[in-house]
Amino acid sequence: MRKRKMKTIVIYNSKTGFTKRYAEWIAEEAGADCMELSAVKKKNLSALPAYEAVVFGGWACAGSIHQLSWFKSNLDIWQGKKLAVFCVGASPIDSPDVEPFLRQNFTQEELRRISVFYCPGGLNYKKMSALSKLMMKMFVKTLKAKKNKTEQEHEMIKFLSASYDISDKRYIEPILECLKQR
Repeated sequence: MRKRKMKTIVIYNSKTGFTKRYAEWIAEEAGADCMELSAVKKKNLSALPAYEAVVFGGWACAGSIHQLSWFKSNLDIWQGKKLAVFCVGASPIDSPDVEPFLRQNFTQEELRRISVFYCPGGLNYKKMSALSKLMMKMFVKTLKAKKNKTEQEHEMIKFLSASYDISDKRYIEPILECLKQR
């Protein structure tokens, strides 16, 4: 007997396209519905009664996951649903900063209810706001001016100096595995 897939929705918030790409990949592979957060808010769909699983995707922004507060504000009405969050950032998957970054965005109780994942995306300076570009340039300039830089800081300067894309469909595999578990 074939197992029935959980009725799932993937809700995402994307600024430069990386999070949208991952959301669409997840939805396609999981047979899920996919909606941008702004559409969910317009339709006032926060209850999402038809769904057994809710996956939220946001992008890394100054130590937090953008729009995660919206997701968290609905936790009480999503009792009994499978919950997952994926964050897309500019760091490679093996960066030692990823795990602490993810954990700082959730309480221990939230981590017991929510499966959390990281997907490396990249930087797209053409799609960034002027303020975001300015902040990134200032950060790179500060790093370059630092004396006695570590190897990691040299790598970071190289990475952040131009647009790049390290997204890969293989990074959604743990999310898909999570959705298969009841």
